[in-house]
Amino acid sequence: MNLILRGVGIFALFVVGFFVFGFVTMHLWNYVMPYLFKLPLIDFKMAMAMVILSKILFGGMHMRPEGGWGQKKYWKAKWQSMTPEEREKFKADFALRCQSKWGKGGAKTEVGNA
Repeated sequence: MNLILRGVGIFALFVVGFFVFGFVTMHLWNYVMPYLFKLPLIDFKMAMAMVILSKILFGGMHMRPEGGWGQKKYWKAKWQSMTPEEREKFKADFALRCQSKWGKGGAKTEVGNA
């Protein structure tokens, strides 16, 4: 029962947020754009279309958990299964790959040397 109520609540929050974005878009457009660029006023339907179009074009508002879909758990389990020597080797290899990728040097460095 709690799961159903939680799902309904999340959906209701999404719908309310969608309409709020539409109203904010409409009011900001009608306040700024006609005076700056001599563009026409828009109604709520056009503002909603702009919100959808901006979502498609710019791909914002990603709703995935932090660290992707299970990647955080995978790397945490992998890290915990390593021995201390394997961890040091992994850190050194990772640092070396990052240095060569970002152009901070191509020479190999040993762990412990500064």
